[in-house]
Amino acid sequence: MKALARFSLLIGLLFTALVSQADTFTLDALSQQLSQHPVVRGPFVQEKHLRALPQPLTSSGTFVLAADAGLLWKLEKPLKQDYRIDANGIAKRTADGWQMQPGRDVAAQQSKLFLDVLKGNHSGLARNFALQLSGDAKAWTLTLTPTSLLLKQVFSRIDIGGGELVERIELHETQGDRTLLRMSASIAGDALSEQERSDFAR
Repeated sequence: MKALARFSLLIGLLFTALVSQADTFTLDALSQQLSQHPVVRGPFVQEKHLRALPQPLTSSGTFVLAADAGLLWKLEKPLKQDYRIDANGIAKRTADGWQMQPGRDVAAQQSKLFLDVLKGNHSGLARNFALQLSGDAKAWTLTLTPTSLLLKQVFSRIDIGGGELVERIELHETQGDRTLLRMSASIAGDALSEQERSDFAR
């Protein structure tokens, strides 16, 4: 009887372990979840918390993420300015059209990081960060710890959270400042508008 009880207990533990393993939310599952939508758009609020200031510097606007084109970042407050981030770098809208911004190593890596985060490209992120994922498909947190020497000089870690889509990104800088980006009202779409297609056109 004792042997049978031990066997039953072993089977029970094995079954529990298999169920737990099946329910584990993996980086591949997160990537698939975030990359399934051709377009994601919505408002954002960004708070820059500086050690020297009692209140954060706040900015807001809207964004459009297109899986095959890049990111439109439209700042509305405290000033109006449009940016486009794609595989070629960062461009700013001017009276003469889109103008590419001078490349700087950190700025270029940050723009690539931002695209990889929103698109769920964990293989791209893994080139410069150690990744730790917790939670499930409805509520997850991904912590990025820099492994590249360049990014180690800028960030101590980056925390990303969300559900179906990315809802929150918090960048912790090595000198103690941090930036919180909230995008909790984002929605998924199937196609770009005519104006958005024009904005992405080179």
